Amino acid sequence: MKHEVAWRRGIAAGVLSILLAWGLYSGFRTQPVDVDVGVVGRAPLQVTIEQEGRTRVVDRYVITAPVAGYARRIALDVGDAVASGATVVSLEPLRAEVLDVRRRTEAEQRVAAARDTLSAVAENEKAALADAELAHKNFERMRELRGTGHVTQDAEDRARAEADRADAELRSAKFAVRTTRHELEAARAALNFAGAGGSAEPVEVRSPVDGRVLRIPRKSEGPVEIGQALLEIGDPGDLEVEVDLLSADAVRVAAGTPVVFERWGQEQPLRGVVRRVEPVGFTKVSALGVEEQRVWVIVEFASPRELWQRLGDGYRVEASFILWHGDDVLQIPASSLFRDGEGWAAFIVDDGVAHKRPIDIGRKSGLAAQVLAGVEAGEIVVVHPDDRLHVGARVVMR
Repeated sequence: MKHEVAWRRGIAAGVLSILLAWGLYSGFRTQPVDVDVGVVGRAPLQVTIEQEGRTRVVDRYVITAPVAGYARRIALDVGDAVASGATVVSLEPLRAEVLDVRRRTEAEQRVAAARDTLSAVAENEKAALADAELAHKNFERMRELRGTGHVTQDAEDRARAEADRADAELRSAKFAVRTTRHELEAARAALNFAGAGGSAEPVEVRSPVDGRVLRIPRKSEGPVEIGQALLEIGDPGDLEVEVDLLSADAVRVAAGTPVVFERWGQEQPLRGVVRRVEPVGFTKVSALGVEEQRVWVIVEFASPRELWQRLGDGYRVEASFILWHGDDVLQIPASSLFRDGEGWAAFIVDDGVAHKRPIDIGRKSGLAAQVLAGVEAGEIVVVHPDDRLHVGARVVMR
């Protein structure tokens, strides 16, 4: 009987000892860290610069008063169509303007200057025409070589973009010739009024181009000075996009860089291509009050016009400049990387334990980074690692 009681007490003491030991072990044992994880994998990767931009009419013309006079009320409204040569406003020249010898001399000088400018822009048109013809020949050659497999699709796309850019430059050059010729005619009209004595007739100010009215500074009648803006005319169907980039980003962009426009009002993104990076920057104060050096980048649409014809002058778009693209890239979540000396590292989860591993990365986008060495596809990494995580720590994936 006594032996049986002692045996039971021994079992109870053993159980209590085991429970006590387990409690002590559980109390002092390091608790696993809850972590968020990502997976290393292969997928397309793009390196982009994103910035808000706005549309603008490619070629806009400001019609000004050729002489000082009294402007009659402008009957046009913003958005009205205007044909080339149509009268947009009538000016009654002031008598002082007609009899002023000094103004006659100024009018003669303006005629000479307009004639010289017309000669210059005509030469620019010839140069733009030659560039466009050369660009189209190069594009046709690249398209043939692409058909035989001697050049890449990227080379053909660049040649197409260069041909489109040359066409845009040619259109602008032709527009400059038309508007400069109109300015010469206006200067000659002003000279005629200066020598007409008191018999000068009202001046019929005409539109130099086909287009629509974009802006009217003042519709009501009243006196105007020579050179005062009367209205702006342009073609809203011929748009481009202006984007102000940080100067550090602008140096990574060049003519021909592809662009994607999103969040412009429709679901389907629009394609574009950089036409020009302005050579001069400017200072802009950010929303946080920080001065930034920025550069205007001009982008032309590459998508068919019917896709973006509802856009107008001054509309907002979100532009993504595609600096690099890969279709099958081994990549790791950018939020899993942290600095480790001079390089980068990440925590790899293996059998519930975190292991630090150096990572050799290449190009980076906002959410992912290209992996050159260090991890393989399918491995699990910790994203947003915090100070609780260390080598050998046990982890629990959320």
